Amino acid sequence: MLALLAVGVLAGLGLGGDGGDQPAAHRTGPAATAKVTRQTLVEAVTVPGALGYGPATPVTSAATGTVTWLPAVGATVKRGGQLLRVDDLPVLLLHGALPMYRPLATGVVGADVKQFERNLAALGLGGFEVDDTYSAGTATAVKRWQKALGLPETGVVDRDRVIYAPGPVRVSARLVRVGAAATGDILQYTGSTRVVTVTADRSTAGWAVPNAKVELSVHGGAPTPGTVSAVAEAQPAGGADGGGANVTITIAYGAQQALGAQDGAAVSVRRILQERRDVLTVPVNALLALAEGGYGVEVVTDRVQLVAVQVGLFAGGRVEISAAGIDEGTAVGIPA
Repeated sequence: MLALLAVGVLAGLGLGGDGGDQPAAHRTGPAATAKVTRQTLVEAVTVPGALGYGPATPVTSAATGTVTWLPAVGATVKRGGQLLRVDDLPVLLLHGALPMYRPLATGVVGADVKQFERNLAALGLGGFEVDDTYSAGTATAVKRWQKALGLPETGVVDRDRVIYAPGPVRVSARLVRVGAAATGDILQYTGSTRVVTVTADRSTAGWAVPNAKVELSVHGGAPTPGTVSAVAEAQPAGGADGGGANVTITIAYGAQQALGAQDGAAVSVRRILQERRDVLTVPVNALLALAEGGYGVEVVTDRVQLVAVQVGLFAGGRVEISAAGIDEGTAVGIPA
């Protein structure tokens, strides 16, 4: 419809043919006018999120025996702390990406040794070099550590004595009771700091990449900055056989008090996709499609002229334009 209107206007104004810009003799002017405005245009996407501690991860114990103690739900376990006790002996949390897949003893070499020694050093134990070799010095430090924990002072770290996680953990659920067998998934944990979690369809979540900046707010309150920390596959929208391709987006934020402390609270997540500062804009419905392609607007002074314009960003019902002779405050027509 706009294209037809523009063609009619072009014919009436003598544009697009062999004449110049002329007033439309048969037109009394547009139904309404609007002023060209200079402003910042922002294209953004806003999605709902939820406040919490992020997706839960199971704690899998390799120990044999009986669970004799578990931390409370909501408890935070730090490096060197107890995740559970088996036959009244502790299973300990250390930080790292590699799982504890073998016992560590003098002479063992590998990246898992270096990861373990970094943890020993972080716990204040010394007398060894942090490298990929489990040395006699490492074994001596381990004996001191075992003595402080009430463990047999063997200098060997059994595979079932340590569980690794990326950092401090918050216990989100107990999966077994005290008295159950200790082998298998025992607990679930999350990170120990609050995050915002968004579940979105992958087709609309292209903006969600690690380190992307967003704004977070609760109930329309003041926004606080956040950063996408992880994007992971989620259960499809219709379940295992459903048609949605969902992702779970985890967003970290520094001001931990800014969004309150209510688990599950609704959080608005806003991501700016494009921003154009200090540009001339008109309402989108001021644009007319030109017969020869592109767009124009009706400039209204003591006459009506159709002027071709370059268009830029569309956002919030307005569009960026530029053309010779059009500036802030110029009146443009709004078709009926």
